[in-house]
Amino acid sequence: MLSKRIIPCLDVRDGKTTKGIKFKENVDIGDPVEMAGFYYKEGADEIVFYDITASSEKRNIMINVVRRVAEEIFIPFSVGGGIRNIEDMRAVLLAGAEKVSVNTAAVDYPELISEGAKAFGSQCIVLGMDVKKVAPTQSTPSGYEVVTHGGRTFTGIDALAWAKKAEDSGAGEICLNSIDADGAQQGYEIALTSLISGNVNIPVIASGGAGNINHIYDVLKYAEADAALIASIIHYGTYTIRQIKYELHSRGIKVRNTW
Repeated sequence: MLSKRIIPCLDVRDGKTTKGIKFKENVDIGDPVEMAGFYYKEGADEIVFYDITASSEKRNIMINVVRRVAEEIFIPFSVGGGIRNIEDMRAVLLAGAEKVSVNTAAVDYPELISEGAKAFGSQCIVLGMDVKKVAPTQSTPSGYEVVTHGGRTFTGIDALAWAKKAEDSGAGEICLNSIDADGAQQGYEIALTSLISGNVNIPVIASGGAGNINHIYDVLKYAEADAALIASIIHYGTYTIRQIKYELHSRGIKVRNTW
């Protein structure tokens, strides 16, 4: 069995790490370069970096910040936000990222996934999915809808159908974020995560809602997520990555140890 990954998430706006609740009321909390370096030393398995306003502002990602983060860490580094084409992917990878995360652009132009996989390999292509619970309809039978542009645009696309299509197109991984749970620290969306992880054959990273170690344990154990994205509980000092990993290990979850 592969080790479960614990992945700090750095949402970046105007060059600063920021944190909100359900994609709203963001406040700046630190420097992403310093924070990435700290979490690397703490034992993070990977770092995820999102330029959260690049797509809505229709601008390129802050490539200089990406490069500075990459210089500080020696673990896999996934970058998303404002990546619209192969040239953008290449720029991010050349700046030091191992993976590129596509979200809004992939919905607007689904061929971007297959083109990226062909150019750089499926292992480099992560589908970022921001998902909101809705009433089931003919177009969204799962009851979960894909939302883009940083939570601003409802697409009418069913989350499960989109995950399957992305896998078929060559995505190597899915980062699944529940807008309803994001930043609330009340636990991951277990039903959503189970739905996606149980119906695709690529790794699924659960995102949105971690408030304590029980939440992380539950999504890894019962929803069978391959990794847990964490933010608030480490950004605000509630837990360290070492504490999280040690507790998960003591409860039978296979992790890469750091103690």
